[in-house]
Amino acid sequence: MSDLFVSQKKQSENQPLAVRMRPRDLKEFVGQAHILGEGKLLRRAIDADRITSLVLYGPPGTGKTALAHVIASVTDAFFHEINAVSSNVQELRDAIRACKERARVNNKKTILFIDEIHRFNKAQQDVLMPDVESGNPVLIGATTHNPFFSLVSALISRSIVFELKKLSREEIIIILKRAIKDKDRGLGGMKIKIQEETLAFLAEAADGDARRALSALEIGGLTTKPGKDDIIDFNIKAAQESIQKKAVVYDKDEDGHYDTVSAFIKSMRGSDPDASLYWLAKMLYAGEDPRFIARRIVICAAEDVGNADPQALVLANAAFQVSEFVGMPEARIPLAQAVCYIACAPKSNAAYLGIDKAMKDVEESRTMEVPIHLKDANYPGAKKLGHGEGYKYSHQYKDHYVKQEYIPDKKRYYEPTDSGYEKKIKEYLDRIRNERGLDE
Repeated sequence: MSDLFVSQKKQSENQPLAVRMRPRDLKEFVGQAHILGEGKLLRRAIDADRITSLVLYGPPGTGKTALAHVIASVTDAFFHEINAVSSNVQELRDAIRACKERARVNNKKTILFIDEIHRFNKAQQDVLMPDVESGNPVLIGATTHNPFFSLVSALISRSIVFELKKLSREEIIIILKRAIKDKDRGLGGMKIKIQEETLAFLAEAADGDARRALSALEIGGLTTKPGKDDIIDFNIKAAQESIQKKAVVYDKDEDGHYDTVSAFIKSMRGSDPDASLYWLAKMLYAGEDPRFIARRIVICAAEDVGNADPQALVLANAAFQVSEFVGMPEARIPLAQAVCYIACAPKSNAAYLGIDKAMKDVEESRTMEVPIHLKDANYPGAKKLGHGEGYKYSHQYKDHYVKQEYIPDKKRYYEPTDSGYEKKIKEYLDRIRNERGLDE
């Protein structure tokens, strides 16, 4: 065995597990089926060896660097990597000069991979322009920032942007299991005993970041003291220490999820802001999608607060939009504001009960026809049919109200309460219902 081979092997062994376990081809690549699935544009371009300049955009640990390496390997291109954090214009010029020379001498194309490409200023990005346009080098830029905001438009127009998504829990579990079994690059040489619940916890806590999950697995495996027969018991406690996050019983597909959401909604309905905040915190800590939580808050505002405080729904919807815009961890703040407001607001489910009564009538009773004076009269021939005849325009009458039939049978669906603002609605509605003969 040559000294060079020994040196390379030792260097590889000293690399982090996440680096060692990078996929070597598309078969090993996990996730991103929306761009790498059979028949998808990027997959077709790789298979046909027709890669043009790309920008890979997405959260950390989703496979941007790994994908760039796979593309270089599959297309048999030379791979030159630059990190924009520490690079400069001179390094870029030298890299591009080397690419041209390599193409001239060896007829070999180069993939110039620039990590954190959003860190380049406009001048540095402009240096890339002429050669990227000519196709040598083939640029692959990786960024966690939206490239349409962080890169110059000229560079964007010369590249295809692909967005990578957070990896699912199931996808991260596949990656972890592969690392545990792999004897050449992974931890297969160690006797690691790990339960499915521990793998699930690591995958959940990693929040879509495969690098974070693999790093936790590696440090936990290397630092956990072996027991009998040199077996390393990588349990939940070891996993918590490795990833620096407490395990919370909260399975998104089972009781932990549904029970917590139920307690959350019932606490808001029951006007307990402290309990509501606790269940909110538990869900966020466990990695629940903030959009799911925001939807529950919006529904609670409409169903349980209703017109007792109409502002509750406005605030809940605003929290939904803001939390989606800012993302975690800041999203917890507008969500908490909405939760506290709804928990402390006066309550009424009158509108909710009203629509359910009306829906039941529509479903079970005879369907009522629209009175002729309410029918649309804004098309040719409508007047000949008598549509709209006799309709009274409310704003032409005192207090913007006139007694008029709006439904053939007398019905009462909405029963406002004396709670909060709805008390004013009730007073107004009692008066006009009295005039309509609906006060009985």
